[in-house]
Amino acid sequence: MLPRTYQTQNCSIARALEVVGDRWTLLVIRSAFEGVRRFDDFTERLGVARNVLTDRLNRLCDEGVLRRHRYCERPERYEYRLTRKGVELWPVVMSLLVWGDRYYAADGPPVVVRHRGCDGTITARLTCSSCGAPLGPTDVEALPGPGAR
Repeated sequence: MLPRTYQTQNCSIARALEVVGDRWTLLVIRSAFEGVRRFDDFTERLGVARNVLTDRLNRLCDEGVLRRHRYCERPERYEYRLTRKGVELWPVVMSLLVWGDRYYAADGPPVVVRHRGCDGTITARLTCSSCGAPLGPTDVEALPGPGAR
């Protein structure tokens, strides 16, 4: 049986999994890429328990993937924004999306990631299927796909 942590592994993948490798963390990051910033919006979008979300947001802030930004003083309220370190997870998240669409989206992709420049879709190489441009998080928009419920 594997231990609960990968700390004994001398492996960059294992170390990265310590930060993003649980059930909710990548979904929180995906939602942040979709523009979700506030706690209640994460809760509503993900259907995650508040205590679990609090734990994940705190961990992501501690790790420098997200940063807290106060938007209200009374009561004190925060938004959660991706840092450069967080934005650099975009290729990982998009690669998982493309892979999941290929193997687990029998009714079609639930979300279609379109290139804002020409309306092409994202490829496994994270380029535009239409114009071939390399794509990053500011180049695309996510829209409901044929497999959306």
